[in-house]
Amino acid sequence: MTPRERFQRTMHFQPVDRAPLWDWGPWSQTLRRWRQEGLTAEEGVPQLAECDPREDCGVDFAPVPRFEKQVLAEDERGVTYINEIGQTLKNLHEWELSMPLFLDYPVHNRAEWEALTSRFNPSSPERYPADWDTRRVRWQQNGVVVHLMGDRNMGFFGPLRERWGPEALMVVMKEDPLLVHEMMEFLADFFIGVLRRALEEAKIDWVIFWEDMACRHGSLISPKMFREFMVPRYQKVTEFVRSHGVDIIGVDSDGNVSELVPLWLEGGVNLVYPMEVQAGNDVAAYRREYGRDLLMTGGFDKRALAQGKRAIDAELARIMPVVEQGGYIPTIDHSVPPDVPYENFLYYWERKKQLLGA
Repeated sequence: MTPRERFQRTMHFQPVDRAPLWDWGPWSQTLRRWRQEGLTAEEGVPQLAECDPREDCGVDFAPVPRFEKQVLAEDERGVTYINEIGQTLKNLHEWELSMPLFLDYPVHNRAEWEALTSRFNPSSPERYPADWDTRRVRWQQNGVVVHLMGDRNMGFFGPLRERWGPEALMVVMKEDPLLVHEMMEFLADFFIGVLRRALEEAKIDWVIFWEDMACRHGSLISPKMFREFMVPRYQKVTEFVRSHGVDIIGVDSDGNVSELVPLWLEGGVNLVYPMEVQAGNDVAAYRREYGRDLLMTGGFDKRALAQGKRAIDAELARIMPVVEQGGYIPTIDHSVPPDVPYENFLYYWERKKQLLGA
């Protein structure tokens, strides 16, 4: 069974030889620790090379042209700079140890938003890689899973938060709802414009939005706001995607997504990940509630990796019944933090492969 066949059959609750073998990688600090504990590879983690192959289309949904990156200040601890999407950030050199400090955003009002839209021309030739034709022929022949991911630029709340900042965006949602409707309608049309060529020319297995719109206790905006602003635009884009034969449509969001899952389903999104356990997500509970309507990846509590073999075995035992039901790919629920010993990760990896039959 090819990786594509295995993925498609898993996500359609059909019999497979085994579940797909996917996973998240480690932080850079974690890699440094593991190299002190026996990891000999110069780059990456050899175990992750055993994962079923998958490729991203390489389609670009970001601003074109990018903003000019400018370093504003730098010292031994960190750097303050303007990044390629126009945000002003202060970052530690050890950037994974903390979130960056967001100092400013490229949009503060309607006029600045309208000026920014000139960087979102769906027909910009830079949006598709120069070797697009070679890639799509290869995908057709080699049976890998092909995903079309807009990274942090394809979604509705998430990408607008990247332009305005979260607090400012939520104020605008309350004080100028017409502008928010206009922005989200613009994004929906932009996404469709960029997606069209890929969906018409290549064999795409799934399309992925990005939102990161939940915290530990729930959604960053109310379900009422989601339904008013986002559901109609999700429906517009997901209906277009499905009309081109792609029926697996995912969204990447950290945090507790329990309030958001039914809204994404209403909008036509049927796969959610990474299902962070520490935020209160339970893939077994979601399966009981939503049955085959909801597809998932993630859901293995990364904290168990630091706790040792007994905790790892218990966590695998908790999620394996969902694996056996189908519609779910078990992975760690986000990147592996530096409190995880390499020995523990190796144990997890071999036990998971054993249980999957990989």
